[in-house]
Amino acid sequence: KLHKTSKRSNKPFVIVNGALLEPEKYELELFGAENSDGTITYGAFEKAQEGILLIDEISEIPFETQAKILRVIIDQKFKRINGVSEIKVNLRIISSSSKNIRDEIKKGNFREDLYHRLNVVAVNIPSLSERNADIPHLIDYFSKKIAEANKSSIVRIDSNNEQLYSYSWPGNVRELRNLVERISILSLTGSTSNINKIISDSLSQDQNNSIQLTNESTSIPLKKAREIFEKNYLISQLKKNNGNISKTADFIGMERSALHRKLKILGIKGMN
Repeated sequence: KLHKTSKRSNKPFVIVNGALLEPEKYELELFGAENSDGTITYGAFEKAQEGILLIDEISEIPFETQAKILRVIIDQKFKRINGVSEIKVNLRIISSSSKNIRDEIKKGNFREDLYHRLNVVAVNIPSLSERNADIPHLIDYFSKKIAEANKSSIVRIDSNNEQLYSYSWPGNVRELRNLVERISILSLTGSTSNINKIISDSLSQDQNNSIQLTNESTSIPLKKAREIFEKNYLISQLKKNNGNISKTADFIGMERSALHRKLKILGIKGMN
C-alpha cells in the first residue's frame, strides 16, 4: 500500500490482469513508455494516480517485473520505458491471485519481499465448491447480466439441480458463469427445452473424472491428488475440444495464457 488518498470519490480505479498479458507487455502496461515520436503511453501506475490499482493474478507477472513493482512500492516513483524523469505516484494497490502465493515463493516463482509488502491486509476467498450456498445467487446475478448484455429475456435456471452442488467447480465462479452463458446462448436458438440436460451434459464427464480420482487417490497426499486431478481434467477437456486451447480455456473459465502455463507446469504436451 502506498500513501493513503484523502478522498475516495471521483478517484480512478484501474485494473491490470496479469494472466492476460504477453510477457513482453507487462512493463509497458504497468509503467508506460516515452515513444520515439514524442508521444507518451501512460501505464497503469500513472492512470491510477491518487486512486486504486488492482493487479489481478499478480502471480502471473514475470519475476523480473515483480522486482520493479516492489521498487515502486518502496520508492513511490518510477520511470517510464525509455524515460529519463522519475514519475512520483500516490495510490493504493490491491492484488489478487488464484494461486497459493506461499507455494509460488517456494517454487521460486514469486518474490517473498514483494509478498510481504503486499500482504498488509489479506482476504482469503474460498473456492466455489466450499461455498455452495452462493450458487443460486450467482446464477441469478449472471443470468440477469448476460440477458442485459445480449438484450434478451432472462433464462430461468433451476438452482435446485443437485449436480450444481456435487460438482467440484475447478474453474470456480468463472466456470459457473460460462455455464450460465452457454445456457443463455442456446436459448437464443430455442435449444433450452431441457436446461437440466445441458447442465448434466456439461458437468457429468468432469464429475465422473473426479469420482475416479477419489477412488484411486486415497493413499496419496492432497497436493499430489490435486495435481493428478488437474492433469486428468485438462487432458479430458482438451480431447473434447480436439486440442483447441482457446475453446478449452473458454469452457473451463481460464484465460488462454494461464492455461498454456498450467499445461507446461503439468507436463501436458502434444496439444495445439
